[in-house]
Amino acid sequence: MLVLGIETSCDETAAAVVEADAMPGVPVGRIRSNAIYAQLQEHRPFGGIVPEIAARAHLERIDGMVARALADAGVSFADLDGVAATAGPGLIGGVIVGVMTAKAIALAHDKPLIAVNHLEGHALTARLVEPVGFPFLLLLVSGGHCQLLAVEGVGRYVRLGTTIDDAVGEAFDKTAKLLGLGFPGGPAIERAARDGDAVAFDLPRPLWRKPGCDFSFSGLKTAVRLLAQRLPRGDVRAVANLAASFQRTIGDILVDRCAHAFGLFRQTCHPAGEGPLTLVVAGGVAANQHLRARLAELAAVHDARLVAPPPALCTDNAAMIAWAGIERLRLGLVDGLDAAPRPRWPLDPAARAVIGRTGVGAGVKV
Repeated sequence: MLVLGIETSCDETAAAVVEADAMPGVPVGRIRSNAIYAQLQEHRPFGGIVPEIAARAHLERIDGMVARALADAGVSFADLDGVAATAGPGLIGGVIVGVMTAKAIALAHDKPLIAVNHLEGHALTARLVEPVGFPFLLLLVSGGHCQLLAVEGVGRYVRLGTTIDDAVGEAFDKTAKLLGLGFPGGPAIERAARDGDAVAFDLPRPLWRKPGCDFSFSGLKTAVRLLAQRLPRGDVRAVANLAASFQRTIGDILVDRCAHAFGLFRQTCHPAGEGPLTLVVAGGVAANQHLRARLAELAAVHDARLVAPPPALCTDNAAMIAWAGIERLRLGLVDGLDAAPRPRWPLDPAARAVIGRTGVGAGVKV
């Protein structure tokens, strides 16, 4: 089974070809090509992503990226078994570019179309690179999302917790901007933190040791802003110390929330005797090596294994979309040419909204 994937939900214009066995199962896939154009130069002058600029860049690049992915894989449109594209959530202008490109290819070459939830692409990436069976516990951390989910199967997700304000990746980007470290913020913070003292600053840890699995990062961002304003101008050491302290604090919060999620996951989705637990961490923030190490320590305490995709597959890419397309195509889950792009698309539509409240069992199905 051979699927072309297209990803245009944010600021990466990407296309990939992934191959896998036709029957569902645990065996992993094979990435035949994975072409990515990151729009860093377009957005760096603004210190963040400008949706209109992103949409125009996708439109200019997408045809070339698809052609490159096919050429790198050594295949043609005729060889494909399906075409998958991110249909949301994301910046709607970019999502439309990717979906319409996929529809045109599917129509012109009579191929099945698979409209993929971008979050499901992240969620299933671990199964692309390692044998990971269902169910597993997922920590999804990126610039736009911060969630804990029980993954029961393809298309079957139970949200255990989410952020009540900002996503963790957004907190990294904002902190990097406040410290003058540039964009994108995640890698910049990690680099600066290597030379810093992680206990130099005592930062707040919102919801730490509180019931439930929800997250909050706005108070942490405010504390960093107030400290950054008082740092001596040009004090590289102080900047490194604050970056390291921020990164450590993020680790404290993620570990605490995941510890709560382990208990809830065992109660709802993984009764005793069903084998070892698996914690999967995915999304752009999952590329951070300090956070991976902290989560690996937590997993060991809970007799679980941590699975994290290679860093190149943590950030937005089309290989994960192609793989999600394969997972869905093998189950006969295909879409019509009327599939609509979506700016918002929760993995668990049954989950309660959590804005403004926290509590035990946040996000459990109702």
